[in-house]
Amino acid sequence: MALTPVAEAMAMILGAAKLLPPENVKLEQAHGRILFKPIVAKRDQPPFDSSAMDGYAVRAQDASLGATLKLAGTSAAGHAFNGTLKEGQAVRILTGAPMPKGADAIVIQENVTRGSDTVLVNVSAVAARHIRKRGLDFKSRHILVPAGTRLNARDIALGAAAGVSIVSVRKKPRVAIITTGDELVAPGMKPRSDQIYSSNAFALQAMAQNWGADVNNFGIIKDTLKATTSAIAKAIKTSDLLVTTGGASVGDQDFVQQALKDNGFKMGFWKIAMRPGKPLMFGTKGKVIALGLPGNPVAAMVCARLFVHTLLATMSGRTVEQPEATAALEVDLPANDERQDYVRATVTYLPDGRRTTKPAAIQDSSMQRTLRDAQALIIRPPLAPPAKVGDLVPLLLLDF
Repeated sequence: MALTPVAEAMAMILGAAKLLPPENVKLEQAHGRILFKPIVAKRDQPPFDSSAMDGYAVRAQDASLGATLKLAGTSAAGHAFNGTLKEGQAVRILTGAPMPKGADAIVIQENVTRGSDTVLVNVSAVAARHIRKRGLDFKSRHILVPAGTRLNARDIALGAAAGVSIVSVRKKPRVAIITTGDELVAPGMKPRSDQIYSSNAFALQAMAQNWGADVNNFGIIKDTLKATTSAIAKAIKTSDLLVTTGGASVGDQDFVQQALKDNGFKMGFWKIAMRPGKPLMFGTKGKVIALGLPGNPVAAMVCARLFVHTLLATMSGRTVEQPEATAALEVDLPANDERQDYVRATVTYLPDGRRTTKPAAIQDSSMQRTLRDAQALIIRPPLAPPAKVGDLVPLLLLDF
């Protein structure tokens, strides 16, 4: 079976993606959610002309150097002065408080001498100085946060300042994770001498949750067709995306592909022209998408970063910009074969702003420490010619 190119595989996966429907949630529960409708201001902010400083609200024409003004009252935040400023008067005003009617300037408190019921102006007032005009931040009905945004704390704060309490967001993608392998045991359990600790599900769950999904981890499934088929049948009942890890190759105990077919999935491809991650499979059943990731941990995480991340964003109505860059090689690289390589590498940032990159000496896809120590993946296209020290190579900066 021919290997599917990475770009073709991505197009097939995204072509099957269905946009998730919207739901309304409270603003305080919306962090990390994807906006379906934009956040729109309910009123001007600030909703009135206000003071930017502690001082005295005056009429600029009255408050020249040496003028003595009579105190008419106080305007504090939440407690406006309700009268109208008259000729020769001043109103004590605090930061954020509404400007009194008739006032057009602020004399800051450092620039007056305070009497019992008067103020002596020591620096002439300038009209409009130290005043925040109504709508300075934003106007009523302005779009403050566009649809498709993944809401962060700044977005939440802005929405609250605009008076928004309920937002329309895309429903969270529901991701089911199934791990296969009799050689695996959960951390905290005692492994047999022929077993290793399972790590893929922990990584995939953390990654998917960080990308905005609700995750249901179905644990480690026995390496039998019956167990794998049964686990998949259960998982897809409440999932938009099924992610399996392991059992995707051609070994005697690799049952995932057959189990997917037995559950009614139509397979799109199996085996992809990339390294690490060759045994990657893709299938669909109605609105449910299945991605069968390799069992080797690095291959599973690299495939998840490329395909699961982009798929979840697409389902949520968000475009993902890959954090790509270039860097100069610190060592020579040989010519590449027909598979697109994602080479774990460290990145050094030079004082002049340039980057250099050095691939890990060993790229075995079972070696998680090299992925932990890497800052990027060097992208080597299929059939890329040899690259020399100093040549610029494309990077995918690691963000998981």
